[in-house]
Amino acid sequence: MRIRELERREWALYRELRLRALAESPDAFGRRLVDELAQPDAEWIRLTESVTTPGGQVMLVAEEAGRPLGLAFGIFDKERAKIGHVAGMWVDPGARGRGAGRALLDAAIAWARSRALDRLELWVTKGNAPAERLYERAGFADTGRREALASNPALQTIQMALTL
Repeated sequence: MRIRELERREWALYRELRLRALAESPDAFGRRLVDELAQPDAEWIRLTESVTTPGGQVMLVAEEAGRPLGLAFGIFDKERAKIGHVAGMWVDPGARGRGAGRALLDAAIAWARSRALDRLELWVTKGNAPAERLYERAGFADTGRREALASNPALQTIQMALTL
């Protein structure tokens, strides 16, 4: 298992992983597959550039034998300078339970520490027990905040946070 940062030129890989994630786990994300499928290449390129600027935000890719099987973002909070977020985390079902999720999460935590952030936050869909356990084992705790999932308001999300 190898975790690496997405490179600026790899917008098609980002699109591939994101679409796979939305197709396989639609209730884990705030965006809908149908909306993402409609995005032009220029938008995928712009999004990729936003997470590949050196010293900035990051998209992490999990690979095994050169095959991409997971992703996670480390992004800055737009309003709070010392806060970061883990977002868009997903692991291919065939790779779950083999350490890819924890490796992606550990890399996101390392990214946050390298940026001298004080806190890392994430949202998880209520009822996704495997993801909740993964985050708890990494030290994240439920903050008590709840919000409706943007892509499916019938579902609720739980905010979790890790003090760095």
